Amino acid sequence: MTTESAAGSATEGPAPGGTSRIVLRGVPFDALTEAQVVEHVAAGLARGAGGHLVTPNIDIVRQARRDAEARSLVTGAGLVVADGTPILWGARLARRPLPARVTGASLIWTLSEAMARDGRSIYLLGGGAPGVPERAGEVLAERYPGLRVAGASAPPMGFDRDERQVAAVAADLAAAKPDLVFVGLGFPRQDRLITVLRPALPGAWFVGCGAAIPFAAGEMERAPEWMQRAGLEWLHRLVGEPRRLFGRYILHDLPFAARFLTGCALDRLRR
Repeated sequence: MTTESAAGSATEGPAPGGTSRIVLRGVPFDALTEAQVVEHVAAGLARGAGGHLVTPNIDIVRQARRDAEARSLVTGAGLVVADGTPILWGARLARRPLPARVTGASLIWTLSEAMARDGRSIYLLGGGAPGVPERAGEVLAERYPGLRVAGASAPPMGFDRDERQVAAVAADLAAAKPDLVFVGLGFPRQDRLITVLRPALPGAWFVGCGAAIPFAAGEMERAPEWMQRAGLEWLHRLVGEPRRLFGRYILHDLPFAARFLTGCALDRLRR
């Protein structure tokens, strides 16, 4: 068992959910395939045990490295899986390989399929303009017969900073009693909100899923498979939303990715 210190410390070994957890540059990841993640969530629900699933990409790792709150949101989650090809590259450089990239945009389909198989329900929270989560729910229910959509909501921008509006969302969730909640507000907002909402539904799983809800609704188009495999999905997003994403991707994430990969290689040499 080793400890890695960078923007705080994290310890390798069993994760809160009993999975194998490794640490890359101070950020923990569970060494699971997507199928194993789905199995883990389904098994937890069968036991009546809920949880919080985080899918860090390189931008989330960057935030976790520099901000204590962001780091605690990641390290405190029950499952942490890598949504970012550079993270897999870094894991190989560090000789702590992760088995696969696991994205929120893919999990919204595979987890919904598992919920349909088990006769369980989902709730879609956030994801853009009013009507988008409802359309995503319709698409998922049509794709997976047996899936129950317990509710869908796109609260107004900034609702998560208003205690009364957050309380109303929590009350709606408590009444709907979904087994799994997809929260699509972007990190760290979605995961900060999840920590507030979870006590109302301790037996449910919450998934911070970023843009997965508008993807499922057909409001946004994912990058082609070859771009996903090549680690270029960010470029597809940048072309689609250059004004919003240029600063994040070009000015912050690309330089950080270079430092992250270099650091992973140096960590291997130090060991």
